[in-house]
Amino acid sequence: MQEILYIEVPTSDTAAVRDWLHQFLPGGAIAKQVTPDGIRLTYSEPLSSESLPHAVTPSTFGQSATSTAILLKDQLPSELSPELPSELSIFVWSLQRTTYLKAFRWAKQPLPQERKILQQMTRGLRDRFPNRYPEPPAIDLTQQTIFEALGERYPKTVHYFQEIPNGEYDLTRVYWWEQRWREGVKNPQQPKQVIFRQKGGAPDFSALDYDLIYIGGALGVVHSAMMAQLGYRVLLIERMPFGNINREWNISRGEFQTLIDLGLFTSAEFESVIAREYVDGFNKFFDANNPPQSKAAVLHTPTVLNIAIDAEKFLKLCGEKLRSYGGEIWDETEFFRADVGEKSVTIQAKHLPTQKARQASGRLLVDAMGTASPIAWQINGGHAFDSVCPTVGAVIDGGFEPGVWDALYGDVLNSHGDISRGRQLIWELFPGRGNELTFYLFHYHQVHPENPGSLLEMYEDFFTILPEYRRCDMGKLKWRKATFGYIPGHFSIRGNDRTVAFDRLMAIGDAASLQSPLVFTGFGSLIRNLPRLTDLLDTALRHDLLKAKHLNQIRAFQSNIAVTWLFSKGMMVPTGKFLAPQKVNSMLNTFFGILSDESPEVADRFIKDRAGWVPFNRMAIKAAWQNPALLLWIWELAGAKDLIRWVGSYLNFSFSALMSWLFSWVPRLSRNLQPWLEPRYPALWFWLLTRSYALTYGMGKPQDSFVQVRGKARSPQPQPPVLAKPLGDR
Repeated sequence: MQEILYIEVPTSDTAAVRDWLHQFLPGGAIAKQVTPDGIRLTYSEPLSSESLPHAVTPSTFGQSATSTAILLKDQLPSELSPELPSELSIFVWSLQRTTYLKAFRWAKQPLPQERKILQQMTRGLRDRFPNRYPEPPAIDLTQQTIFEALGERYPKTVHYFQEIPNGEYDLTRVYWWEQRWREGVKNPQQPKQVIFRQKGGAPDFSALDYDLIYIGGALGVVHSAMMAQLGYRVLLIERMPFGNINREWNISRGEFQTLIDLGLFTSAEFESVIAREYVDGFNKFFDANNPPQSKAAVLHTPTVLNIAIDAEKFLKLCGEKLRSYGGEIWDETEFFRADVGEKSVTIQAKHLPTQKARQASGRLLVDAMGTASPIAWQINGGHAFDSVCPTVGAVIDGGFEPGVWDALYGDVLNSHGDISRGRQLIWELFPGRGNELTFYLFHYHQVHPENPGSLLEMYEDFFTILPEYRRCDMGKLKWRKATFGYIPGHFSIRGNDRTVAFDRLMAIGDAASLQSPLVFTGFGSLIRNLPRLTDLLDTALRHDLLKAKHLNQIRAFQSNIAVTWLFSKGMMVPTGKFLAPQKVNSMLNTFFGILSDESPEVADRFIKDRAGWVPFNRMAIKAAWQNPALLLWIWELAGAKDLIRWVGSYLNFSFSALMSWLFSWVPRLSRNLQPWLEPRYPALWFWLLTRSYALTYGMGKPQDSFVQVRGKARSPQPQPPVLAKPLGDR
């Protein structure tokens, strides 16, 4: 028996696909026999049993097709004659809310008209079951609840959100976020204008309300607390009640150490926000349908994302620190306009509970609104992002049977099936406090106006296929919290090819869209880059270097990350196209299999955005040698235009690596020159400082940097004087 066709039919109605097969007429002198899972096409010429392969294993079929017989040559049923018919066996099965089809033949050699029949069948299935990208219905929540409005289209989503605390509020936010994202993608040339130039006199700094105004209270509160600690007057504006976040965060001890080294957190405070620390994380992709060179062992990453942060407690603590340093928080307040003047920026907002207008002025506006940021869309001319990861999930507080999952382990990346309705679905699973498990389901997605990516469709998938991923009775699960969002990506060639700033305005986090394609969220990128972002912004504020040309240099760009965007591209199914279902899993297993053969330190550095030029090239060459088909697959997915872009990105990475090696002495020299250079030529010093960070942080080498966060650092409470120790005790 030999597999000759494997396709995905993008519909959850497997019965309809089976019925279509039952009606399929191949023509010619071929007999069709209906089976419970498909059809058998029998030729008039018999096939000798000697042409059967020695054995066929269940892995040939993936995870299902239970009613299809697996025959072994030496164990043929007695009722079959020695001479078997020349036959094609075609069957379907359901997984991941989609339908898969395979065709097998008994003979080792192609049968007459075999190719024509399979092409005819595939074309018919594509016509009958094309790719569809449904949109959420238009709703009016003044006339009905969100549950009533979405119940018919998304029944499982509505059912389980009704069991989640604050589920009605969160499902409304899911709908709102998707509608806002869709509007931005569909009308990229006409983004809503929210930033305006303001003419008039320049007020004195002391007359302004604040130095810094942050919009967005998730990542924004971390950065704003750091700047408030340095003595700046800070206002944080958050659309939701402060501390209400729709994600959980994971990080490693080494990465969180950054916040401790900067003085924002103490070691004891860090321990207090740890929900769980697990001992190992697994990375494994479904490979039952992969060729042998594209199968891989489990990649163990024990120090990647192994600290589960209690996000709400973490945000609350950051908020307390911000207030203790003199900062203010306006929550439940929606930003809708900013007027940028020569020396100040004035924002207009509305307090949602009271509908009262609010206004504030400051020296600088910081956009931390994430993917839905209208500022990011405007300053990038509507082309804010090249890709996105629609992400959904939930925190589940028990209900799994014993043995389903050990809380000492995490699933960093996992897939349990092939391409599903034009997406390669990937899971993450992180243990939390007590019995809690945090699940994420996401996929890499091309930003396309006909197919922006749907959170609601993903949630319907999530609640349907969770038992396929981890054995469970959905009715017994205890739901604590919904987790969701759009996580963006931008394909950068150089550090200056994306706008992240305007005069007196800059973006951080997901709004800047400069995070890693592997870690999936701006939280890790922000924490890793917080020292340089803080140092550069502090320098710019002290010297009033707040024009766009200065602020655009304050970014978390890394050339060693930029070159990996082709990896992300290879995980996206282009809108309207069909790929071999196993293709993305084959590529993932190739790369992660190579990582599993490397030392744990190399794998750790690669996933934490610190892979150097030599390891990257070594692994790329090894991947091409091990699986030459990768080159063709990447060509098919990326196309000539994006491959040329990637070549430019790779050349920039190589040039940056060379510069980092040749000028590794520059950061130390620049610090030695700072006392003389900065007071006399602040703009030149700022330029030199940005170049120094590009040579270190920009190459994933923060340990080689010489961070010196200055400003007016202060403590929230008076500290006792430091008493000199006797000489003998020093």
